[in-house]
Amino acid sequence: MSGTTLREIDELWQDELFAPVFEDPEPVGGQRVTHFQGYLDQVDWTDPSQVARALRVFEAALSWLFDPTNEYRPGAERVERLRRLFRRDGYEWTDEGKIVGGPEAVVVEDPLLAGITDPAVILEHLDRISRAVRHGDPAQAIGSAKELIESTAKLVLRERGEVLSGREEVPDLVRRAQEALSVHPTQAGGPDAAPSVRRILGAASTVATGVAELRNAGYGTGHGHDAVRSGLGARHARLAVNAAKLWCEFILDTLSDERAPWRVSESGHERTR
Repeated sequence: MSGTTLREIDELWQDELFAPVFEDPEPVGGQRVTHFQGYLDQVDWTDPSQVARALRVFEAALSWLFDPTNEYRPGAERVERLRRLFRRDGYEWTDEGKIVGGPEAVVVEDPLLAGITDPAVILEHLDRISRAVRHGDPAQAIGSAKELIESTAKLVLRERGEVLSGREEVPDLVRRAQEALSVHPTQAGGPDAAPSVRRILGAASTVATGVAELRNAGYGTGHGHDAVRSGLGARHARLAVNAAKLWCEFILDTLSDERAPWRVSESGHERTR
């Protein structure tokens, strides 16, 4: 980390939704090394979801080792030492810079994916988004963010036994997913019925739809174009990605929450799935 900047370290971690570090720990080296350690210290290494996100930070932080134009790359011995350290914990660090393998719990026991029978498609979108942000590809990040919202909504609807025609647009999918989980602002009850929560739920729906509109307006991948996309940069990519994750994480949290509104019938008894 001594070859980075404090801002780059913040972006590495905050792109994966880790909270900002405002107060660094006791020095463990230079200012940048210590700042990076501050983020490491806040990771719950027993939480598979946080471990998976931290691994994506590591991939981004180590990506310079695979840049053939970088004259400061370390020798093969140092890279191999890092590979041995990853292998010790059950991971492989590939020639493409990907960190793969590790405990099955990183995928199977992810709390946000606990309510989904097959979380592979969500993990695939998250991986694609991470790579797009890391490689400075706003169009790919925006396109993948829209796909993440769409896939999350469809998976939730299938888990709830809803029928899909395959012709639904994202705004309709977003609305139906929230209705299926009883967290649409027009139907929310219990704690979700508070005016402030209703406003947030409505804003979350608008944000998710906005990501789809941004992609459909030609700023994301997925449609052919006759001109080069222009005007959007890394900050727009992060805006779209964080907007998508905001909605998707709430929806997946609600799906897996044992006390969520959709689990409770009008009589107050727990529904069976």
